[in-house]
Order: sequence, then C-alpha cells, then structure tokens
Amino acid sequence: MNGDEGAARGVAPGSPADVARAELLIRGGLVVDGTGGPGREADVAVVDGRLAVLPPGRRVAAGEVLDAEGMAVAPGFIDVHTHSDGVAMLAENGAAGAADLVWASVLQGVTTEICGNCGSSLFPGLPERLADMRGETRISFGGDVGIYQDFAEFAARHTALPRANHITSLVGHGTLRAGVMGPADRPATPAELDTMRALLDRALAQGAAGLSTGLIYTPGTYAGTAEVVALAEVAARHGKPYVTHLRDEMSRVEEALEEAIEIARASGAALHVSHHKTAGKYAWGRTARTLPRITALREGGMDITCDVYPYTAGSTSLSAMLPPWANDGGFPALAARLADPGERERMRLAIKGGVPGWENTVGNGGWDRVSIACAPRHPEIEGRTVAELAASRNADPVDTAAELLLSENGEVTIISHSMVEEDVQRVLATPYAMIGSDGVPKPGGRPHPRWAGTYPRVLGHYGRELGLLGLETAVHKMTGMPAARFGLRDRGVLRDGAHADLVVFDPATVADRATFASPLLPPAGVHTVIVAGEVVVRDGAPAPARPGRVLAT
Repeated sequence: MNGDEGAARGVAPGSPADVARAELLIRGGLVVDGTGGPGREADVAVVDGRLAVLPPGRRVAAGEVLDAEGMAVAPGFIDVHTHSDGVAMLAENGAAGAADLVWASVLQGVTTEICGNCGSSLFPGLPERLADMRGETRISFGGDVGIYQDFAEFAARHTALPRANHITSLVGHGTLRAGVMGPADRPATPAELDTMRALLDRALAQGAAGLSTGLIYTPGTYAGTAEVVALAEVAARHGKPYVTHLRDEMSRVEEALEEAIEIARASGAALHVSHHKTAGKYAWGRTARTLPRITALREGGMDITCDVYPYTAGSTSLSAMLPPWANDGGFPALAARLADPGERERMRLAIKGGVPGWENTVGNGGWDRVSIACAPRHPEIEGRTVAELAASRNADPVDTAAELLLSENGEVTIISHSMVEEDVQRVLATPYAMIGSDGVPKPGGRPHPRWAGTYPRVLGHYGRELGLLGLETAVHKMTGMPAARFGLRDRGVLRDGAHADLVVFDPATVADRATFASPLLPPAGVHTVIVAGEVVVRDGAPAPARPGRVLAT
C-alpha cells in the first residue's frame, strides 16, 4: 500500500558514479528537477525504481535507452486536486468512456493523483451507514464505485486494480459526517463528533493524506466552524494538512477565507486552500485582496498554501446550484422537494434573494453561465446552458433544472463560467500556488477539459506563450511543491535516490488540445511518462505497463 517504503537497492543516493547498469537510461535531456532551480543537461538512469542523475556522456549499460535531446525531463506531475476516487473502478467494470477518462490524466504527465477533495471521499463510515451512502456516491462519482469503512479498505480496492499512475486520498469531511450521522442539516452531537474524530484518526494513521472540507456542499455545509476545528485538530496531530473548498468563493470569499484561517489557527493544522478563486460578478478582482492576505500570513509564519487550475470555468453538480436546505436528507429528500411546486417556489426565491451563509452560484452569475456537462439520459442537451434550455421550452430555469435532476436521478454535472482571466493569472503567478486540475472524471457527456489539459496548458499557454511562469517555476508548482505539502517523500524531485516517476516533454510544443466541445483530446508535446521506473506513455500513447500503486503518507 505504501508507495514510499524501502530504500533504493541499486542506487546509493548521491553516488551516481556507482551506477553501472540501469533498466532505463534517458539521454540528452534538460533536467528540470522540480526544485525550481535552473535546468541543466544531464542523463537520468532508472535502477530498481529509483533515479540517478548522471553527467552527459557517461556510459551506462541499460535495458532501454530513450533519446531526450531537445526535451525537458521532469519529475512526474502531482495533481493535488482530483475527484478521480472511483474512475478506475468504473473502467474495470467496463463503464462506457471510463478508460478514456483514466488515461486523460496520465497522458498529460500526471504520475500521482490526490483525490478525496472538497469534502468528498469514498471513506470512512460506520458499517451500518455504508449501504445508505452507496447511492450518494453513485451520483457523485458517476457509477457504482462502492463506499469503504476506512483508508485501508479504499487502498485495498485500488491496489487490486491495474493502475497506470499512483493515487492517494484525503479524508472528506462531508463523507465522514454522512458516515456517522447521515446527510442531516443539524449540528453533530458530542458523541457523533467523537466518533468522527476517531474514524478520521484511524484513516490518517493508515496513510490518508489529510482532511478536506467542501463547505459549500451538503452535508459539509451543515457543519459549523467549531466542528471543523475539532476535526482539523486530529489532522494537526498527524502532521497532515487541512485542505478546504472555502464556504464561499464568491461575494463572501474574504469572510470564508478568514474562517479557514481561524480553523487552522485554532487547530494547529497547516492550511491549504483548494482551487483558490474569486468567482461571480460580485467577487471579480478580489484576488488582489485575498492573495496579499495570505502572503502576510505566510510572512508571519503561518503554514498556508493554495492550488489553482488554469481556466475561468469551474465544474460541479447541478444540485449544488440549489440552496443547502433543499439537499437535507440526500437525493431522495431532494427529489421529493423538486416534485413539489411549493418547494420549487421556495428554491426560486432563495436563489433570487440569497440565503445567509450560502454561496449562491446562480445569484452571483445567472443560469446563462451554467451549462450542462453530463446528463446521461439526455445527451442532446449537453453543452447547452440552463437558460437556453428553459427558453427553448418556454419554462422557468428552476423548473427546468428540477425536471432535469428528477429525470436523471440527480446525476447531472454542470460547468459554471464564473471567473475572469485576471484573477486566474494572479493566482497562477503567486509563489505559493501549486497546480491542481479539479478534474471530475465521470463517464459520459462533456467533462471540463481541465481533466485532460491542465498541465500542458500551464506549461504551454501560461508559460511559453504568455510568459507568466518560467519553465522551472511551472514544473516546481506541479512537482516539488505539492510533494512537500502532502508528505510524498522522495517524489516531486528528480535527484539521486528519488522514486522514478518522470515525464519527458517538449517545452517548445507542449500544449493543451482539450476544449469544452472535445474535452478529452490528449495534449501535444508530452512524449513519455514513466511511473515506478516503467514506461506507461510512449510517444504520447498509452503503453502496456500498469505499475501504479496507492501511496500512504
């Protein structure tokens, strides 16, 4: 289960001169080592799954030699923010399109995925709660992916799958809450909170990477600050971060950031802000205030970082566009409310007037900015906005959304065009922001292109074309920085003795090709991806090897 155990048997770290034979030798490339330091020409050898960096021209016998002249050789990219918890299981079960989704991440150079974000993971839960939770995970992850008591069970399930890259997971607070008290809109009792703390403690001890919250999503949004502090204290005791989708990323983003800061201070946990953005027309430009606030905290000694994806659109579930009380009790209760005209009217008024403490995506933008990404039973509407659908039916948008959710049993994913470019660039350029895709790989439809394009887009568009980031800085944000934040020892760096997870790409041509119309097109310029010393992508196409494993931190 633990991907970081053991020492290199054939490579003495710091002693590349001792390397006489390697399984793989990468010659002539520009080594961009993940530290942010300048690139340098060097050959890279793989021996027993570990790395040795050699001076150019050093003769070493190798089972395979790759010519990397003109290429950059970097540590494999670490995607710090995914929702890929179950897609490999769907692929194993033969779900249509799931295999393409699995490969979309690997083909852009991602060798490690960190899932369990935004408070949603596939564990933990009390045994008696798991059966009820299974239906909600089907909606969240696009199929029957199961639900597990703890990280060890989750890891065992993934270990049994053929994986091209590695995976690890955070503990999702929403899942943890549902796993103890159900999807209920009420405070946890002291006994329930003790149980949540115990389940969290066990999962972190088993190797889960930290605690995540999604405080705009039910049931996580039903929790007060004190509950989250009590749980983050457990993460702090394990030396693992508190990772949060803020309670509001729109008009109340600064207030929500202060809540996260309060949670970190009170608990002692390191703070990581997920996909930092200031979205919606009432928050555009506010990264000019949130980023200096974070910078000042860092200068004062607080351990706080964030991640960002390089797009002005996000993606989530259609049900998240509705007020929190509508989702109280899970989808069966939501379905009953959606079928009630009076309850629909309440939802309509809540969206129009707002609800205290709720991030109102539609109220901050409009139904014309919300398009359908995936509606399995109605593929003909994918790509159209809710406003367009409502107009074509001469209907109200809330009624249109309600009927769609009912007909799809809640399984509707949307794309929200809610940000502006200046904010995206401001976060990308900030020194403590690492890169995460926030990919939602659910089979079918038109998923957000970030799942297939994030890393080449940063390197190509924002790095080479716009000059926002230098090559070494961009690679550091994708490798060494996330490895350090999430405790992935000997990963994210290209140095003697490190794990042999690598990507070889052409800095002059690397680019994203995925679009909202064709979201899974593979990138240009990513030639070779190596995981655990084995080639999993060769000449930009999948190779047979499946050396990926579950990483415990």
